[in-house]
Amino acid sequence: MLAIEIRFPAGKYHATPWNRQVNEGAVEWPPAPWRILRALISTWHHKLQAEIDEETIRKIIEKLDSLPQYFLPKASLGHTRHYMPLYREATTMVIDTFAAIDRESRLIIQWPQVDLSIEEMSALSKLLDRIGYLGRAESWIEARLAEDPMVQANCIPLNEGSDLSDGFEGIQTLAAMPSQEYLIWRRKEVEARVSRRLAELGNASKLKKKDLDKIEESLPADLFSALHADTGDLKKAGWSQPPGSVWMYYARPRDAFAVVPRAAKFEDHQEPATVARFAVASQVPPRLTGAVSFAERIHLALVSRSHGSTVFTGCDESKRPLTGHRHSFIFCESNLGLDKGRRGEITHVVVHAPMGFELKERRALDSLTAVWGHGGHDIQLILLGVGQPEDFAGFDESKGESPMLAKSNRWISRTPFVSTRHPKATKTRVPKLDDNGLQIGSAEHELRRLLKLNCFPAPILVEPVPSTDLAGHETRWLAFQRERNHGNGRREASGYGYGFRIKFPEQVQGPIALGYGAHFGLGLFVPESP
Repeated sequence: MLAIEIRFPAGKYHATPWNRQVNEGAVEWPPAPWRILRALISTWHHKLQAEIDEETIRKIIEKLDSLPQYFLPKASLGHTRHYMPLYREATTMVIDTFAAIDRESRLIIQWPQVDLSIEEMSALSKLLDRIGYLGRAESWIEARLAEDPMVQANCIPLNEGSDLSDGFEGIQTLAAMPSQEYLIWRRKEVEARVSRRLAELGNASKLKKKDLDKIEESLPADLFSALHADTGDLKKAGWSQPPGSVWMYYARPRDAFAVVPRAAKFEDHQEPATVARFAVASQVPPRLTGAVSFAERIHLALVSRSHGSTVFTGCDESKRPLTGHRHSFIFCESNLGLDKGRRGEITHVVVHAPMGFELKERRALDSLTAVWGHGGHDIQLILLGVGQPEDFAGFDESKGESPMLAKSNRWISRTPFVSTRHPKATKTRVPKLDDNGLQIGSAEHELRRLLKLNCFPAPILVEPVPSTDLAGHETRWLAFQRERNHGNGRREASGYGYGFRIKFPEQVQGPIALGYGAHFGLGLFVPESP
């Protein structure tokens, strides 16, 4: 048994998983096995090469390439928001999410089947003593060999086909291949690259030495070398994940982030937040076409966690529906970012309540970390922050900005608009028309009526669109779920979905959602082009 313990003197752990970006709000917890090995090698390379020979560090890494177990202390999710300067005096908002951990709590990492020699233990102790941070530079740590290595682990690797126990959730984390497996993988990868190169050359029977050497040099010689590779260089070279790494599944306690930060008291003059934005993470993320069902699950969770808050239920204390659509809307986004949104999956969720979130609602939002998904794959929700629409608005999805909250004069349907009224006709089935020649109760007529009712300026253009672009595919409105599983909101008898392009005479602030199911993600519009 080998175990190390880590404390976080600053009370925070900042680390973004390999396949996520900072503004998505994802936190790597626990620290990935791959990250731990890289931290040991980096410390040796920069601080201890004169004291520890390469053979010893190689032996340590080779023994630690098996999957560890973890004891996770209680933690909570937190974040800061700040503007980072860019070139030409421009700035961009950065959302920095972290795990908050009590300064005296210990993270224990165990390798139950690993035994080190006295020399290797001494070298490892020196390495741990010299590691200053883990993850980002502000994630200060104090690491050492564990005084009590037999602590019961609560985060363990999942074997293929094994079921999750009650109270646990499955997470994905980056680990290292065993050293021997890496050599086998490398040989096969070299052979594959040689074959592809020969196919490109056509009639060549073998490659020139310089071409072979180039292929050989493109792949680290062994796992130890692979762990040295610079992350930025790998991403520039097009690697979807580092060579020598594998994605592994762990069982983590569902309440890993159960400690809820103490909510700040609102000052009398402070305007209540109206928007909460979440990043979505799951092994099997839901698609935007099923946004209604996903939004309903989030709605039920918020109602439960807020003990029936009016903001989330949409009803007063006498259970009478509120008027004016002042209660919460739940919108789903499928935004293109780093390896996200490529299959039309939901990447973010926005909870928008014009009446504002007070203390009870803020606590419910803070504590919402997951909802159930299909097939036993829970869907994690990471709160990126709360504020006003303009705090999250922007057109650069790769930076985590939300177009649906931006300002624009041109808007287009993202989810189908479902009318709440029937088209009107005479007894002889002649359509009843308004002063503009539109059939009363038709989809366009109803859209224009709702725009006026919600105080939007009269549009100068409304035209139908047959579909939306979802992950590079034109997805027709019939592909979307257009009816709630719960609730009795009014909709057109057919439940048919429509799409429209709207042009206003001036810029308007999102979000724009109208019609049946608008509080659950239907009838959502996004800016067509910035």
